[in-house]
Amino acid sequence: KYGEVEMLHPACIMSSNTKIESDFTKFHPASIQGKPTIRESTNEIVDSAELVSKLAAFVYQHGTDREKTRAMICHIYHHALHDRFTEARDLLLMSHLQDTISNAGDVSTMILFNRMMVNLGMAAFRLGKIWSAHQCLAEVCSGRVRELLAQGVSTGRFSDKSTEQEKAEKRRQVPYHMHINMDLLEACHLISAMLLEVPNMAAAEERRARVISRTFRKHHDIYDRQVFTGPPEQTRDFVMRASKSLGKGDWKTCANYLTSMEIWKLVPGVGAEEKIQSVLFEKIKLEGLRTYLFAFSSQYDSLSLTQLCGMFEMSKNEVHSVVSKMIINRELYASWDQPTETIVLRKLEPTSLQLMALQYADKAINLVDANERLLDATSGSYGYKDNDHYNADGRRQHGYNNRSGGYRGGRGRGRGNHRHDGGNRHDGGRGYGGGGGGRGYGGGRGYDGGNRHGGGRGYGGGNHYNN
Repeated sequence: KYGEVEMLHPACIMSSNTKIESDFTKFHPASIQGKPTIRESTNEIVDSAELVSKLAAFVYQHGTDREKTRAMICHIYHHALHDRFTEARDLLLMSHLQDTISNAGDVSTMILFNRMMVNLGMAAFRLGKIWSAHQCLAEVCSGRVRELLAQGVSTGRFSDKSTEQEKAEKRRQVPYHMHINMDLLEACHLISAMLLEVPNMAAAEERRARVISRTFRKHHDIYDRQVFTGPPEQTRDFVMRASKSLGKGDWKTCANYLTSMEIWKLVPGVGAEEKIQSVLFEKIKLEGLRTYLFAFSSQYDSLSLTQLCGMFEMSKNEVHSVVSKMIINRELYASWDQPTETIVLRKLEPTSLQLMALQYADKAINLVDANERLLDATSGSYGYKDNDHYNADGRRQHGYNNRSGGYRGGRGRGRGNHRHDGGNRHDGGRGYGGGGGGRGYGGGRGYDGGNRHGGGRGYGGGNHYNN
């Protein structure tokens, strides 16, 4: 049943009258067990969640601090792999890993943390938790993703790593069978950013709205500046084309672009592709309705509830819920006329005092930017000299030394600095440097040989660690 004895090596075959005290130079020691068999108990179903929980609890009780940290990360990782996002999120927040990971002093642990955050974000995306997915993925996916996940080594011309640091980084690379698919990761990140940022961009024309995803804005601006755009081929092209359609309120075209992507076939699980497509379809309809109201509400005096239901293929209760939430949050200045089932829109113009306050805020921002440029010029900041550039509205952006994250935790837009071997001060960038310090579940952790980086994270400001 389990194989023919004649197929075994002669040294593994012994006769029935051979004694155990035989000369093992002639017979293999395992041959005393007889024919190969398989235990019937191996057919039992093992509860992996319970097993991992017991093993992790044992490490929590008897392990060192480093072992406890890695066990917690692996425990969260296991929950995320099996779409138990709520349990994984609760473990992450209760353990305060996002606060203590920068003090681990171990690059391999920080890599494991980055991989855990990425899987947690992808689990949230599979369950339709778009905001949570973006919070988990934003910091790691802002730049140098392959390095932060130990799935590639940077080979830039201006790399300041020594030969020993490059060798150490190559030794930290994870095996190929453990790689996280970059296209799937980019799709989850950009789509979650699109569903949050496109309505925000439409609302920004009527009111001052903060930027949710600078990475998405950058890709969107680059796509807008292209003279000719052919049919989408890569994952980013599909998302950018879908975002253009969603910004115009054409949610059906947007849904067709995103649900037709071949990348969803790589999602593990039975029926996972159909499940993600259905979740995307519902989310796109909802955000398409919000974007349409933000972009075109100024053109109407009133809107019919029945007409909105027909345009976006949603029930009356769903449309009523979305519009009412926008009215409560003061995103839409309107009121319900219940007898006629219409939305009466109000034109609200800012007062002279409010206009002066907005002008004052703009001038204050320009003054702060001018002072930062002057400070960078006098201190000889490498980021100012080589990597600064400005976007269309005059605000400063950087190359990979992007000013994001640090110790202004309320808005998540502080400053994180680190110092390289040469003594130059660098502005901490997302992933490799500072991260969004506002509300969130945690960010990416940068690492680079012997350099000191400002580590970005949610729920706090920027930290650093030394390798």
